[in-house]
Amino acid sequence: MVRRSIFSVTLFLFTIVTCLLLFHAPVMAGKIKLNYANFPPAPTFPCVQMERWKVEVEKRTNGQVQINTFPGGTLLGAKGMMDGVIAGQSDIGNICMAYQPGRFIVTNATSLPLGIKDAKKGSLALLKLYEKYQPKAFKDVVVLAMFTNAPGNVMSKVPVRTLADIKGLDLRASGGAAQILKAWGANPVGMPMPATVEALQKGTVKGLFSSLEVMKDFKFAENCKYVTMTETVLYPFSVIMNKAKWDSLPKDVQKVMMDLKEEQSLWTGNYMDEQIKKSIAWSKEVNNVEFITLSAGEKAKWAGKLDFITEKWIAGAKEKGLPAEEIIKDIIAFAQ
Repeated sequence: MVRRSIFSVTLFLFTIVTCLLLFHAPVMAGKIKLNYANFPPAPTFPCVQMERWKVEVEKRTNGQVQINTFPGGTLLGAKGMMDGVIAGQSDIGNICMAYQPGRFIVTNATSLPLGIKDAKKGSLALLKLYEKYQPKAFKDVVVLAMFTNAPGNVMSKVPVRTLADIKGLDLRASGGAAQILKAWGANPVGMPMPATVEALQKGTVKGLFSSLEVMKDFKFAENCKYVTMTETVLYPFSVIMNKAKWDSLPKDVQKVMMDLKEEQSLWTGNYMDEQIKKSIAWSKEVNNVEFITLSAGEKAKWAGKLDFITEKWIAGAKEKGLPAEEIIKDIIAFAQ
């Protein structure tokens, strides 16, 4: 009787353990596969940060999460990225908010001429701004990172040393950068960055206004032999995830991604600033590019032409019920 009871108990326990193992097996064995879309070419900084994020997530989840990356607009293009992620065409996407200035009013305020010195400070200011105000534009997605590029400069085929030199010059720009060029008297031409390569070769544009990593990343130094150091305007970026996909993730995976948010944002800002240094050195050494520094008096003239842009943004933001002056003060404080 005792032996039969022991056998019965052992069989019962074995059955319970087996059931538990079978119940948990699919979860333990299953891989979470995510698609991550990006619009610029693979060598550029938004895609480099994408690959770094992929590696970190896969490592920190011990391979439970596998991420397929799609650079160069192979899954979603720049302007369709936000809606594509919301619709589930990609689980994750990288957006440039400057491409839709009317949609991302709060976060695009970081692209105003506010004197942000570098990408690290810009990235931290952008992330803090988002976290404080939680803009409605992001209500249908989950934000995984926020970062900016470095301040913009004029890259051109002809030297630009004064405001008179830039007047009427056809220069590629988008978002807030186009408004700045117009204020300086240039003729802003809107087009995606990859299309600018051919436009420069054909002479459709005489240069562009952007951060200087593109001199090397897109080989613009081969056509633009002059850079005027204006050091103004940033482009804000965000990494976003489809909300339903996020909700389906295990809590421990969600934690890994949230723990990475600020780290990834700052890593990207630091990476961007280092790439600027390398791009400047490469442009000088390999392509003999001249970097033009404006005199203090001349720079003051350029800056004075831009005061109305921030004033206009404040007026428009107020009309939409936003605390405009507070947002501007916060950006400046966050970027210190």
